[in-house]
Amino acid sequence: MTLFLKGLAFGFVLAATVGPMWVLCLRRTIAHGTLAGLASGMGIAVADGIYGAVAAFGLAAVSGFLLAHGFWIALAGTAYLVYLGLKALLAQPQPLEGGAVDRQNLAAAFLSALALTLANPPTILAFAAIFAGLGLAANADYAAAGLVVLGVVLGSAAWWVILAVLAGRLRARIGPRVLRAVNIVSGLAILGFALWQAALVLR
Repeated sequence: MTLFLKGLAFGFVLAATVGPMWVLCLRRTIAHGTLAGLASGMGIAVADGIYGAVAAFGLAAVSGFLLAHGFWIALAGTAYLVYLGLKALLAQPQPLEGGAVDRQNLAAAFLSALALTLANPPTILAFAAIFAGLGLAANADYAAAGLVVLGVVLGSAAWWVILAVLAGRLRARIGPRVLRAVNIVSGLAILGFALWQAALVLR
């Protein structure tokens, strides 16, 4: 239970840290509704769980492959961030009426968030270091490691639910001008994160 709670706390704090996925989830919620934000958040949470599992279970073959190809994977993720940033900057405000959300769009939101979060292989090293520092999965069996990973996924998911619900409520009070400002600010923020990641990749 202690390992689970530590994993839960770590997953929540990791998700709550402002970064490109934070901005992306917020913008998608405001532009397309709470379900779009939730779908994106769950994609991020699953990706966190995947990297957490690789670190907790000591899957050296998987982590070795991802790190060996980390340059190209991260480069692809950077290019996609640039695309998302430009898309946000150029997006024109759309009416914010509530309505049925296309399942295909929700699936696309989930998969794109999952892929973009996974496009940062060195995250495995961060997971491994933090797990070791906090005593997570130290000398633990598979069941204990599984509890850590479950905690990470649920902690991460909890944050994205909170963000999507709060942003969804805010969405009803936003007019076209504010939405345009949100698009510009989020687009510039995502492009800034893309430039930062590009610098790390090229270095």
